Amino acid sequence: MSGPVYPACPDVCGPDEWTYVMRRDMQEIIPGLFLGPYSSAMRSKLEQLTRLGITHIVCVRQDIESHFIRPNFPDKFKYLTLNIADTVTENIIQHFAKMRQFVDESLANGGKTLVHGNAGISRSAALVLAYIMEKYGLTCKITFTNFSINFKLREAFSLVQQRRFCINPNEGFIAQLAEFEPIYKAQRTLQNGQCSTEKGRNKRRFDELDDRPSQGLMAEAMDVANS
Repeated sequence: MSGPVYPACPDVCGPDEWTYVMRRDMQEIIPGLFLGPYSSAMRSKLEQLTRLGITHIVCVRQDIESHFIRPNFPDKFKYLTLNIADTVTENIIQHFAKMRQFVDESLANGGKTLVHGNAGISRSAALVLAYIMEKYGLTCKITFTNFSINFKLREAFSLVQQRRFCINPNEGFIAQLAEFEPIYKAQRTLQNGQCSTEKGRNKRRFDELDDRPSQGLMAEAMDVANS
């Protein structure tokens, strides 16, 4: 079984210089996927959201934040609201699949997605990192030095930080991103293997049809093609 194959990571130029005030706005990480703070999705930002072509918004918050971090335009954009606390014990990995499906749906229909939390630094950044890691097969490494853990997300972290320099997921999220890497790679390998197996199975079935009498051949071939 061959290893997983991933698309090439697109090139999106980041800012020439990062300034503190830029953290208050959203940045495009890859084409069609933006990361930013809640302030980039407030009511006063409707014109900017529309101008940038945003169609989907991932709103990340915990329950106690719901009175001030909330979907502001449910009639204009499609929302995915995720309840995630910014703590090292929070299970964020359980949300990666929902995030991927939501963003993929947006991109498949020509849309654009904004992912925001409160500050756009930890929770929302971790979700974007996970999406990019899985989509492009980028790596996450862990090294141990003097009994302390130094988490290093190499390509994925570098790519996102080039666009939004202030990202800083908490250590618990970084640990889960490290755990996620072998999971998504194994899933991709399994999917590739299943596709190859199915193609081989259908080819064998068509080859078998070639050796059968012509009577009923077209009907059987149609059954195989539609199976």
